[in-house]
Amino acid sequence: MTSDTAAQDRFRQAFAAAAEAHLTAGASLTEGLLTAGQVLQRVLADGGKVLVCGNGGSAAESQHFAAELTGRFRRERAALAALALSVDTSALTAIGNDYGFDRIFARQVEALGRRGDVLVAISTSGESPNVVEAARTARARGLTVIALTGASAGTLGGSSDVILAVPDGVTARVQEVHLTVLHVLCDEIERALVGELP
Repeated sequence: MTSDTAAQDRFRQAFAAAAEAHLTAGASLTEGLLTAGQVLQRVLADGGKVLVCGNGGSAAESQHFAAELTGRFRRERAALAALALSVDTSALTAIGNDYGFDRIFARQVEALGRRGDVLVAISTSGESPNVVEAARTARARGLTVIALTGASAGTLGGSSDVILAVPDGVTARVQEVHLTVLHVLCDEIERALVGELP
């Protein structure tokens, strides 16, 4: 098999770009991560729940985050109440059919969210209409909204309490950093509720 130097260069460049996006975000998101972690710790310790929403890759990350909380991240502990709003296809299709796609998450927030709960809203553009509607509904019902966005928090930022805006304009890079952000938050939650790793 022959070596393809151009392809190998592309691979290295992709990893370098991902590393740079992480380093830049790591320098700019520390205050927001501290606040978001404290909000999530408090709500979960008090028996509240975390709702998570997003589209496409962000929907996958919503499910990933909810799974880390209901299952575990790195420490043995009690299960934590978290639900990704992208998983119930019957609800999504019924709400989408009856109320429109822009309401698929907001309607679930109305049904499942309670004052004091948290909505984690993920949109790389900050402009996804259904995520923005979910955030608006959540705030109106007394939930705290944590937004994960790209460089521009967009309309979503205006309906959020805590904004974690990744300073990058490439969707793939933003999504990669979002996953790290969610893992950092999982670690902070477990550290607060369970303690340090042995």
